[in-house]
Amino acid sequence: MKLSGNSIVIVGLGSNLGDRHIALTRATDYIRREAGDIKAASSVWETEPWGFDAPEKFLNMVIAVETSMQPKQLIQLFRSIEGRMGRRRSGNGGYESRIIDLDILLWEDRVITLPGLEIPHPKIPDRRFVLEPLREVAPDAVHPVTGLTVTEMLQTCEDRSEVRLAAEQF
Repeated sequence: MKLSGNSIVIVGLGSNLGDRHIALTRATDYIRREAGDIKAASSVWETEPWGFDAPEKFLNMVIAVETSMQPKQLIQLFRSIEGRMGRRRSGNGGYESRIIDLDILLWEDRVITLPGLEIPHPKIPDRRFVLEPLREVAPDAVHPVTGLTVTEMLQTCEDRSEVRLAAEQF
């Protein structure tokens, strides 16, 4: 376990309200300024809502951030960024449309469980909209719980929702 220094953290971003491209750009700008250097960014993928019905499709992407922050600090920062960008959580615990969603997907090879935070994100293997952009950024990253690489998880993923390339360059 790394006790000090920087970590590479893989972050998923999604938006299905308002100008989705601007939301992703603003969120990555906040992350760059407040969390650390963005070392890699995926293409932007347009996807169907997952886990709920909504007329608006999502734009999703993945970034790799080099940060000196600790997990609790980083997730608090992400919730702050979401709030500053206008996200309001309904409090019902279900999936809903959002202007921005920031999720910590992987924190190197660490398994972290804190109140309100589970790393690796428990739904990675089930979500094609996460796996497609994640494969661009870290195809050989090994999920520390399943032992599978991102590419292997994508090959075995049962999610058949539509995921299409929206923009190759972010």
